[in-house]
Amino acid sequence: MNSRFTRRKMPALFCLLALSQATVAMDKPPATTPSTVQQAPSLQTIVANTARGDEQQRDQFRHPAQTLDFFELKPEQTVVEIWPGGGWYTAILAPYLSESGRYYAAHFDPKSKMAYFRKSRTIFEKEVEQNPLFINTKLTSFAPPELLNIAPAGSADRVLTFRNIHNWYMGDGGDTNVVIAFKAFFKALKPGGILGVVEHRLPEDRPQADQEESGYMKQSYVIKMAEKAGFKLVETSEINANPKDTADHPQGVWTLPPRLRLGDENRDKYSDIGESDRMTLKFVKPK
Repeated sequence: MNSRFTRRKMPALFCLLALSQATVAMDKPPATTPSTVQQAPSLQTIVANTARGDEQQRDQFRHPAQTLDFFELKPEQTVVEIWPGGGWYTAILAPYLSESGRYYAAHFDPKSKMAYFRKSRTIFEKEVEQNPLFINTKLTSFAPPELLNIAPAGSADRVLTFRNIHNWYMGDGGDTNVVIAFKAFFKALKPGGILGVVEHRLPEDRPQADQEESGYMKQSYVIKMAEKAGFKLVETSEINANPKDTADHPQGVWTLPPRLRLGDENRDKYSDIGESDRMTLKFVKPK
């Protein structure tokens, strides 16, 4: 990975020599020489990096390269990931953006009343300090409705949230918290910036009440809340669809991998289903 940083260490003498040669040869056509500029590694290269360890086993369900391509991610962009948890996507986004972009991890409130949130934030902070895959990660806090400044206003090219909307809906705020969250994303994005959403999907013919505790959300509901905050839907994708998932499990979405909340009870059955059926939505902040 160090080869990507060689251009930062180019000796000043070499730069001066190159400049003088260019001045002498201004009336000559430029020579065709191989570029010395190091290109950012492709998403496919980063996803294939074995340093990601066991996390790669989930690629078959989460399709990270295809999903980020769908969100039109580029290495020079400023990207905010909402509630990255343990950093599954951080290990992909941070190195991809480290050379010429910027990666914000809008994590849990370190002073949250919930012990789980505080513990998760502490673990993530240690990863930022110690894990080379978390290179140049900038930490912010997100806790609607109080903490909403995920990045400077109008600075982000992309805001990405993976399997989080149900958390805001299932909390005390319901619809209100969901809209507040989307408005925070809207504020952080540049005009023309893209919001990428992946979320557990509840079939449209199911009662709205099934969203309360299952962890699954209706796609129509998510679109409605995003549009209420000012976003415009650009495109939907079935990249992360799973037709095996019936979304009616005893412990909701947490019945399935990776949680397998029922333990050994019907473990083979739920492991065979795999991770949840998911919507993948691309919104834009209108110019």
